[in-house]
Amino acid sequence: MELNSLPAEVILSHSRSTLGHLHLDGNPQPGASLEVEGQTYLVLERRHRYQLRSGQYQLQKIALYVQKIDALAEGSLLDGRWVIGDRTCLYNARSELLRCAVNPPGPCDRCLHYEQPQSEL
Repeated sequence: MELNSLPAEVILSHSRSTLGHLHLDGNPQPGASLEVEGQTYLVLERRHRYQLRSGQYQLQKIALYVQKIDALAEGSLLDGRWVIGDRTCLYNARSELLRCAVNPPGPCDRCLHYEQPQSEL
C-alpha cells in the first residue's frame, strides 16, 4: 500500500451491499467511473469517514456509493460529455449521475415510458 493511497469501501447504491474494499490513489468524484473486478461502475456519492485520534479527526476511509453501468449500451454523448441512458427520451435527466425520474435503474431500451420530446417529433 502506498503512502498516498486512500482506503475506500465500494457500495452498490440500490442494494447497499459492499462490493469490496480498495486502496485508491485518487479521490473519485461523483460522476467518475470506477472499475472493480473487471466491471465498470459510476460513482454516485462519496462519503468521508473520520476517526478521532489524539484529539483530532483524521480521514479514515471513504465510502463510494456506485451504480453498475455498461458504458457502451447505457451511455449517450451529449455536448461533449457522457450521460446515462437514451438522451432522446423526454424523461432522460441528461446527467452522468441519474438516468431519469421514471425508470432510474433502467434499462432504457425496454422502458414502457419512452417518449420523444415534442421538438423531435
